[in-house]
Amino acid sequence: MNRIKTTLLLTSLTLLLVFMGSAIGGQSGMIIAFLIAGGMNFFSYWYSDKIVLKMYKAREVTEADNPGFYGMVRRLSQQAGLPMPKVYIIPSEAPNAFATGRNPQNAAVAATEGIMRLLTEDELEGVMAHELAHVQNRDTLISTLAATFAGAIAMLGNMLQWAAIFGAGRGEDEEGGGMLGSLAVAIIAPMAAMLIQMAVSRSREYLADASGARICGKPQALASALRKLQMGAQAVPMQEATPATSHLFIVNPLTGRSLANLFSTHPPMDDRVAKLEAMASGRN
Repeated sequence: MNRIKTTLLLTSLTLLLVFMGSAIGGQSGMIIAFLIAGGMNFFSYWYSDKIVLKMYKAREVTEADNPGFYGMVRRLSQQAGLPMPKVYIIPSEAPNAFATGRNPQNAAVAATEGIMRLLTEDELEGVMAHELAHVQNRDTLISTLAATFAGAIAMLGNMLQWAAIFGAGRGEDEEGGGMLGSLAVAIIAPMAAMLIQMAVSRSREYLADASGARICGKPQALASALRKLQMGAQAVPMQEATPATSHLFIVNPLTGRSLANLFSTHPPMDDRVAKLEAMASGRN
């Protein structure tokens, strides 16, 4: 069901992008919108992982550097039937983790120093299994595409606002309805795109929780980790985090910033924990 929902949501973003392009320049605008999105997708596909890892100052570690953590990721990768990803540690006390990469062959998982200090070994294993589930389910690519489409729509919305303002003097008949209609589309469409992007992210989190619990075989440990991480993120928000990358993390790194919480990329923590506890008790 989550996969179907994600397909429908991505389709909605595509249609919204086409509509925005058409609103700006008719059929030509539609083609230009697709070309812009195509270029952004190409860049995101090849370089988004490198950008986000550099943004958070993540450093790659080997088995010699951290045999316990590296060995845990290798063991979980084997259980998931995945190639060994690159392993990174983020120098931050905020407890969190994320996965990135365009496919399982070019994946990376990253965890903060804070999460390693906060969680038990079983809980950390549950978290890393969750991140590997994102790789297994191709969520890293899906979330990048959703973010790219939403970004393109927001950019087109900005263009449409300026077009409506400077095109307002073309005639009395057009000025009222035409300008107001264009401004309405320019404001509403990007907001709709952002909501769709957040829905994509939320649906993939539920799926990664379930898949991660199956990979490590410890749904209760993952549930316990999520509880701790929610409290930890509230106590120590990640200062480097941005709304553009918050969907990557296992818990919202912007927790504690009230304005950011209005538009959360993560599902309610109570729901996530309840689903995992149901798995642990055999009710799911």
